[in-house]
Amino acid sequence: MALIVQKYGGTSVGSVERIQAVAQRVYQTVKAGNSLVVVVSAMGKTTDGLVKLANEISPNPNRREMDMLLSTGEQVTIALLSMALQELGQPAISMTGAQVGIVTEAEHSRARILHIETSRLNRHINAGKVVVVAGFQGISSTQEMEITTLGRGGSDTSAVALAAALQANFCEIYTDVPGILTTDPRLVPEAQLMDTITCNEMLELASLGAKVLHPRAVEIARNYGVPLVVRSSWTDDPGTWVISTKSKGRSLINLEIARPVDAVEFDTDQAKVALLRVPDKPGVAARLFGEIARQKVDVDLIIQSIHEGNSNDIAFTVTTPILNRAEAVAAAIAPALRSPSNPKSDEAEVMVENNIAKVSISGAGMIGRPGVAAKMFATLAEAGVNIQMISTSEVKVSCVVDAAECHRAVTALSKAFEIEAEENDAVTQGCGDTKRVFDNFSVSPRLPIFASPTPPVRGVALDLNQARLAIRQLPDKPGMAAKLFGLLAQHNISVDMIIQSQRCHVIDGIPRRDIAFTVSRIDGENAKQLLTQVATEVGWGEVVLDSAIAKVSIVGTGMVGQPGVAAKMFEALAQQQINIQMIATSEIKISCVVAQDQGVKALQAIHSAFGLAGTEKFVVPA
Repeated sequence: MALIVQKYGGTSVGSVERIQAVAQRVYQTVKAGNSLVVVVSAMGKTTDGLVKLANEISPNPNRREMDMLLSTGEQVTIALLSMALQELGQPAISMTGAQVGIVTEAEHSRARILHIETSRLNRHINAGKVVVVAGFQGISSTQEMEITTLGRGGSDTSAVALAAALQANFCEIYTDVPGILTTDPRLVPEAQLMDTITCNEMLELASLGAKVLHPRAVEIARNYGVPLVVRSSWTDDPGTWVISTKSKGRSLINLEIARPVDAVEFDTDQAKVALLRVPDKPGVAARLFGEIARQKVDVDLIIQSIHEGNSNDIAFTVTTPILNRAEAVAAAIAPALRSPSNPKSDEAEVMVENNIAKVSISGAGMIGRPGVAAKMFATLAEAGVNIQMISTSEVKVSCVVDAAECHRAVTALSKAFEIEAEENDAVTQGCGDTKRVFDNFSVSPRLPIFASPTPPVRGVALDLNQARLAIRQLPDKPGMAAKLFGLLAQHNISVDMIIQSQRCHVIDGIPRRDIAFTVSRIDGENAKQLLTQVATEVGWGEVVLDSAIAKVSIVGTGMVGQPGVAAKMFEALAQQQINIQMIATSEIKISCVVAQDQGVKALQAIHSAFGLAGTEKFVVPA
């Protein structure tokens, strides 16, 4: 007999008929011999209606009162579903977040779960009852026992947290699509259903705007080894399994505010090749990386900085043994990248550096915590380590530094993030070896496993809700990134892509570089004002904001060690005459910034290029 947690979203319980259909599904699951906890959202657009009522009363409603108001939506659903189960002869009891023991921070509208008191819950389960729980809500640990809500995606978070606390066999997320698709079916109706996806891939896709699962829910699943399956409320199809990593025996205390960084990683077997002053036009990246792929050169990090005039810089890292081959390819193609109208001034220059190391911090707990990257940069600054390149993803931040500073960087980061030597053998090995960490996947008996080989790209995502900020003439010295991103973190502004230009200009005797990064569009103006206010004090130049951008990304663990994936993405964009404004990569993700009005076309072109379209069209229910 399995213990299962099921979660049903708002559309799944949007009417009395749908609630009765959910009750039938729950009843059949129990009759099959399972124990069940069911987490539900508010019916349909109930939450939107409650927000509208609040805004009619006040343009800026009190957050505490909003939590009191919004928490009522789920209470309606749990009572109705419990009644529907009882009508079928199935013992059931409805419980609010407070009654079930979900204890959170005293932070209204965006609380994180601290722990879950499971004694009452287990008592009802052992009595043969289905426990129907109000998602999205909890109660603060203070003496006041304030009702709190968990923010967007809170019901997903409630369900996976309960599954972790109860050590459930798995957690089922029921929604209005048949599982995880290769892209948004509203933009590409032929998007394919995936049978399985790793937690890391799902984290990246969820953070890029895939709304089927919230990143916080995936983070908990990854941290605690909870197998997840996403299924349709309307069919009995198997859905998509999200494969979790092996649980490391984490404490269930401070469940959502546990240590954000699990490991410090490094790789000294790296070299950097940069092409400076390549033309800023469609097809340049495709031409360069197409030739690199044809020469079987495997590239790690790829960075394209923002343009200066009519040109860009593109830098990439490779392993040291293939540096000569990579350099030869870059040198051969550089003359072909000159601008025909002005071949001398726009001549591309190849720059090679082989005494470098890549140092990274990784951990699912980084999600939505802007202070983590800032702490990394501050730690490196205090250790006197200058950052040459930065690459970010939802679960990793990587910095390229001088090889001679690698051991100092790893030691400082391990201390700052409290990574013990036995947890992180990079510290004990020293920096003479290559250290790369890959996930070991634990597979439930019911989970299908990946076919071999894994496709290089599993999904394509589009984010139309970002803005780009560029800071000109940032002093190139330790501590500048720490100041910049520390200031943003103090104001709770999360940063996504971070790009440093490779060109260095000496102004007033100080070497300077440009830096660009993306933030949520709603934070764009605020971030610009903050950075402009301190520009003179810290010594950087103009702060430029561009809100008319889109970020299109490919995700897949199978791209590791497969040359040509980036080239295929860039070529798909070039064929549509879409200019790439920025490039950033991690081990399992490649992201390009393009013009906002070309975002949808870019996603469709890339999805087609990787052969991800199927024959069946998915229609998302209204």
